[in-house]
Amino acid sequence: MNKDIFFQQWSKLHGNVEVTGIVKGWLTISYAVVRPLNLLKVPASAVTISGLVFGVALWRNSSQWFGLLFLALSLLSDGLDGSLAIIGGKESLRGAALDSVVDRVTEVFWALTFYAIGGHIAIVFLAWLIASTQEYARARMGGLGLHDIGVVSISERPVRASLLAIALVAHLLSLNFAQPLAIIWLGMQTWSLLSVMRFAYLRLR
Repeated sequence: MNKDIFFQQWSKLHGNVEVTGIVKGWLTISYAVVRPLNLLKVPASAVTISGLVFGVALWRNSSQWFGLLFLALSLLSDGLDGSLAIIGGKESLRGAALDSVVDRVTEVFWALTFYAIGGHIAIVFLAWLIASTQEYARARMGGLGLHDIGVVSISERPVRASLLAIALVAHLLSLNFAQPLAIIWLGMQTWSLLSVMRFAYLRLR
């Protein structure tokens, strides 16, 4: 599959969104990375599961510098599995469902990492709960026939990973920023959920 066809297929699976700007840049990188994986017959589901494995490894190594590598690999796995499925012609509802479930479970370990490095358990749990509710709302909207991406909130998954990465770096430098960053995450996540719910209301009414 050449790159142009890959872009077209990805757009079709994501509500015919236009492939431009940052999205096109990421998909170009993703295409280059997954092509050798496809040649090696690596299943997309293996990449999906690896995201969870890296998430657990992050939690277990939250006080080590290479924990940052596990966070990056965990996030990267989520972006590559779908691209690998497209290139290999293996897109399926089962794969999409597995990806969604694994993402939510992986973020449990992201939240546990936030708590392990100093975030208050109630704040971290509430932020994680609101993030999960946001993702569930999007999935439910898809089940009701809204297949476009819709609103892009201020606290998408890469943003949540970035906040955690900042907290990890601060922790490794003996700076206690985890609690303030957890509060920022909670505030951003609350606003994001409200944005998604407003979008859903306007589209479904």
